[in-house]
Amino acid sequence: MSAPNPSTPRLRVQLGHAIAMGPGKAQLLEAIAGSGSISAAARQLGMSYRRAWLLVDTMNQCFKAPLVTTATGGKGGGGAQVTALGEEVLERYRRMQRIASEAVAEEMEAFAALIAEPPATPERPR
Repeated sequence: MSAPNPSTPRLRVQLGHAIAMGPGKAQLLEAIAGSGSISAAARQLGMSYRRAWLLVDTMNQCFKAPLVTTATGGKGGGGAQVTALGEEVLERYRRMQRIASEAVAEEMEAFAALIAEPPATPERPR
């Protein structure tokens, strides 16, 4: 996972106290779609299976129908699939993200110029 560009807004769609969709959940949906597995998607994104499962569970509860369905493991193995609704939610989220970014691009550029550079660390030299 790469660090976000500080001059790019990060859109989150909140439903009550739960974030129904945000950048991390969108990445997780894309990773599940690509791998067919929650555990493989979690490994790809550097998160625990438990964290990925909780994010999927939150998304599934926030929408009218599940965004991800799972098949129980066993002899043939389990798996996960992004549903048609999940694909539509992801597509609409990416479109909203693009529209929001374009709408505030000039202001974000000016805002980014006001942000201090993070201090250098052994893992992150300047």
